[in-house]
Amino acid sequence: MGTIAENIFSLKAGRSVSAGDHVVARIDYAMAHDTTTAWAIGPFKSMASGAGGTGRVWDSSKILIPFDHAVPAPNVAAATMQRQIREFAREQSLRIVQEGVCHQVMSERIVLPGMLIVGADSHTPTQGGLGALACGVGSTDIAIAFATGKLWFRVPESMKVVIEGEFAQGVYPKDAVLALAGKVGAEGAAYRSVEFYGPAVDMMSVGSRMTMANMCSEMGAKCAIVPADRKTIEYVRGRQGFESMKPAYADKDAHYAQEIAIDVSGMEPMVACPHEIDNVKRVREVEGRPVDQVFIGSCTNGRTEDLHVAAAMMRGRKVAQGLRFVVVPASRSVYEECMRDGTLHELIEAGATVCNPGCGPCLGRHQGVLADGEVCVSTSNRNFQGRMGSPKAEIYLASPATAAASALEGVITDPRDFVAEKVPKEEQAAEEQVQGDEQNG
Repeated sequence: MGTIAENIFSLKAGRSVSAGDHVVARIDYAMAHDTTTAWAIGPFKSMASGAGGTGRVWDSSKILIPFDHAVPAPNVAAATMQRQIREFAREQSLRIVQEGVCHQVMSERIVLPGMLIVGADSHTPTQGGLGALACGVGSTDIAIAFATGKLWFRVPESMKVVIEGEFAQGVYPKDAVLALAGKVGAEGAAYRSVEFYGPAVDMMSVGSRMTMANMCSEMGAKCAIVPADRKTIEYVRGRQGFESMKPAYADKDAHYAQEIAIDVSGMEPMVACPHEIDNVKRVREVEGRPVDQVFIGSCTNGRTEDLHVAAAMMRGRKVAQGLRFVVVPASRSVYEECMRDGTLHELIEAGATVCNPGCGPCLGRHQGVLADGEVCVSTSNRNFQGRMGSPKAEIYLASPATAAASALEGVITDPRDFVAEKVPKEEQAAEEQVQGDEQNG
């Protein structure tokens, strides 16, 4: 009678467990980035070199260190921290990659359904879009994982979210998950596992499922999971461990602490207004608010399909005079694909500044920091004060379509007036992805 989280924890702990139990579980993969790794080095060395310790990580092939938060290094402090991490990585034979946002790189190369993954970053639940149980942890916890390959957890309660209906043109999964945040609140999923079901979820691409899982972090979730289906299997086909992977599913009699239904039929484009994720309104309620900067990117909406939506809307148009339009592909593979198919050209022609893959201005360190009083429409996941720079700036979170429309008009704009039939509907894009994967496979 287990939920997906309960069943994965049972497998990794070697015994049957339920919500509320405390377990020590085997980790399949661990990740820390160019900030959190530095904070883990000291605790790791203390533990790994203690009584009986070898001084080495438990398995260097199961640890990844992406540099993504501030790359190339924007200042001496960041450069010094990164040098420290490189030295640690050489000592431990660990892989450092500088190919984009950690969660996107993990999803493209490593994650398999049924895995238990820990990452020293709060948006690690993104991997749940591929049917994995992925939890964000602190640097001390990741040090323990590095040293032992295990970590303790309290098995979370689970909540079931069923998304029904069909998305209208100009409305996307980002709008649906913003609506969910508005419904349950910023702490509505605190230390819970969120499971997504329903016909609208079935029609989503894998990338859009990752968007849904990613945003659950902003509602306090410990993890968020979309059960693996044929789209997931095709997405991960061929990577290491594929033949032996064990996707996990909920039992028919699984118990959920809460069940929520959302019907996207008739849903309008949504926006999370400053300064809280649950301050959600319909775009038309705030339409006309002047905008200084638009950012399309991040682990939430920096994937190929997101850039395709924006580029199709931009085609033949220019961004508003004086507006800064920053685009950051989520990974090198996204960058290369969008370069080959002309997407980046379309965006640059419209007036975008395209930066190297990474987190970019999402966390307010470089490539688009906001000044006092400035307003930004962002496809990222956080809009609290000071997130992208000045605490006196305002951040509105929206879909790539709403962001692109706002960039064109220079004010917050409902995207439905700009979305033509040439912009694929979500289900059409998802089906095209699966067909392409099957042909390539």
